[in-house]
Amino acid sequence: MKKFEIILTAATPAFYKLLAVTLVFGVLVIMDARAQEVTTKDKQIVQFSGVVVGADSTTGVPGVHVYVPKAGRGTTSNLYGYFSMPALVGDSVIISAIGFERILYVIPGDRGENITEFFELKPDTTYLEEVEIFPFPTEKDFKQAVLALQLPSNNFSQDNMGAEVLARIAETLPMDGREAYRGFVNQQFYTAHNRFLYNPNPTSALLNPFAWAELVKSIKRGDFKKKK
Repeated sequence: MKKFEIILTAATPAFYKLLAVTLVFGVLVIMDARAQEVTTKDKQIVQFSGVVVGADSTTGVPGVHVYVPKAGRGTTSNLYGYFSMPALVGDSVIISAIGFERILYVIPGDRGENITEFFELKPDTTYLEEVEIFPFPTEKDFKQAVLALQLPSNNFSQDNMGAEVLARIAETLPMDGREAYRGFVNQQFYTAHNRFLYNPNPTSALLNPFAWAELVKSIKRGDFKKKK
């Protein structure tokens, strides 16, 4: 007891203020918890179920959020648009999905312990402002620019469309995707067709050591000497 009296005597006014604020805060938290408990007990708990469909009223919308913002609880609809969750009478339930308008539903108290509803979501269409990508401010300026355009008077375009010019251009153009694919398929078919035949590639003979040994032997035998 003497130790407690010594601590109180040595305490500063700031300590008493902090102690008072702590006690008041604790009392408020306890009162709020009891008030919520009494409110929850007074409200009836119901099983809230339903089906969410699209604008055609025949196809269920999966992944729809069904939640009570104030209580912080909710659920989502399944593949067929069905959902089920416990709720309290008077809860404001928000039903929302991307691309659809939100629906606010208040849980009634005269429907019993099981409530089943059918919700139809309407598309949420957003119209953006029109943006004209045009280098001229008005149509009149555009017409004046077209009329003032001076085209070359010679046959430049006709000369470039000649048969010889087009043939030279075709020879220098690289293969496009279709030609490259056709060449690849042809090479695959040629390899599969000739896999059991002799390879006529001359590179294989140059890299064959047995072929080189046979060449050296033929030179030593004089096979390549001119016969008189």
